[in-house]
Amino acid sequence: MEWLERNVPKLVLAPSFVAILIFVYGFIAWTAWISLTKSRLMPKYEIDGFGQFERLFAAPRWDVAMNNLFIFGGLFIVISMVIGLLLAIFLDQRIRAEGVLRTVYLYPMALSLIVTGTAWKWILNPGLGIQETVRGWGFESFTFDWLIKPEMAIYTVVLAAVWQASGFVMALFLAGLRSVDTEIIRAAQVDGIPNHRIYSAIIIPTMAPIFLSAFIVLAHLAIKAFDLVIALTNGGPGYSTDLPATYMYAMAFSRGDLGQAASSAMVMMGVIFAIVVPYLYSELRPRRDH
Repeated sequence: MEWLERNVPKLVLAPSFVAILIFVYGFIAWTAWISLTKSRLMPKYEIDGFGQFERLFAAPRWDVAMNNLFIFGGLFIVISMVIGLLLAIFLDQRIRAEGVLRTVYLYPMALSLIVTGTAWKWILNPGLGIQETVRGWGFESFTFDWLIKPEMAIYTVVLAAVWQASGFVMALFLAGLRSVDTEIIRAAQVDGIPNHRIYSAIIIPTMAPIFLSAFIVLAHLAIKAFDLVIALTNGGPGYSTDLPATYMYAMAFSRGDLGQAASSAMVMMGVIFAIVVPYLYSELRPRRDH
């Protein structure tokens, strides 16, 4: 009984540990192996070197996907953080309808990305969305057809993603604003410092860890974005809104090219590691007291 009491926690956690070891890290290792083979429709296990990566970086469609990732990721992160910060500052003024507005701002996060993509597909559809509605008001020359323009379609993905994520960022920033020592703010107000200077020079600089956390979360969402693109544009027109995740899916399940899918997955994982590992290092390393 003593042995059982000591080891019950280990026995309870063992199945989850084994499942994670096999179905997460095991399949990561399998994917890495496949990326080094000549696998096509069926996996092959003879190592061929980095031929799949050479094919990947020579593929025009992959270039489009990576360019879209930089456009989508950059705009998504910056706009979401700016809107989230402005909304948080607005709610931090202790307005009367704060509870209602906070719920409204957070509501998009309660929706799945498939629902968001489908809704915005209807809204941006030139035949029944914003363009058709405004023309119905008498503005016959009004045009808003980004969804069907290859050079503009990626910005519709940005628009839908920002709508969904900015409320989450607002919640992070609002929690940070409410954690600032009120005595510091009162002292600044007594000294006659205007509110915009209090926020820009005192409050916001103390929120650097929250900015970093928001950046990490949004960057991770951008790199692995899939559902929203599939529901909104399905990667089109053509493959003009492809992202690495949709490219990987197309190679694995539409083109029957497991080697390319695996190599693109490893590149995605490398990009995520390049962002997350420095963050974890900075957060987990022991800090010296000066």
